[in-house]
Amino acid sequence: MNHFTAALQVRSSRRARAAQNIARASVHPVDLHVGQQIRIRRLQSNVSLGDLGAGIGVSLQQVQKYESGKNRVSASMLYELANCLKISVSMFFEGLPDPESFQDQQLTTEIDERIAYISTAEGRRLVEDVLLLSPRVRSRVVALVSSIVDEETPEKTDFDR
Repeated sequence: MNHFTAALQVRSSRRARAAQNIARASVHPVDLHVGQQIRIRRLQSNVSLGDLGAGIGVSLQQVQKYESGKNRVSASMLYELANCLKISVSMFFEGLPDPESFQDQQLTTEIDERIAYISTAEGRRLVEDVLLLSPRVRSRVVALVSSIVDEETPEKTDFDR
């Protein structure tokens, strides 16, 4: 692969990420959270996209749209999803702040970002691999990652705080 082709791939990748971020920004946070919960519960139940779609009477692409938050999930569909996954409907809303209490929205965003990462193939692979390590090695890996983060994170000045 030549330098020009590599540069085009990097630009294309950046554009795709930017488009994804714009699309995510237009998704209501609750729809995004519910979609992430659908994905997590589906993966925990070891159910494929196709099997879940067949179980609730929609295509696997529709399930993907529900999981991404791109398409909102109706109350009746949430009921069908819960029934198919053998969980309570309320589990899709776990982790959301109570609407009456306006708690720190930043905390919810951080939790959603963590859930989103763990829901990716890379995140699942990372967690699965780390769990295969001994507790001693695990703690060393955490220390290593923390030191890398410290090096990569710009120091905050008193002005930034």
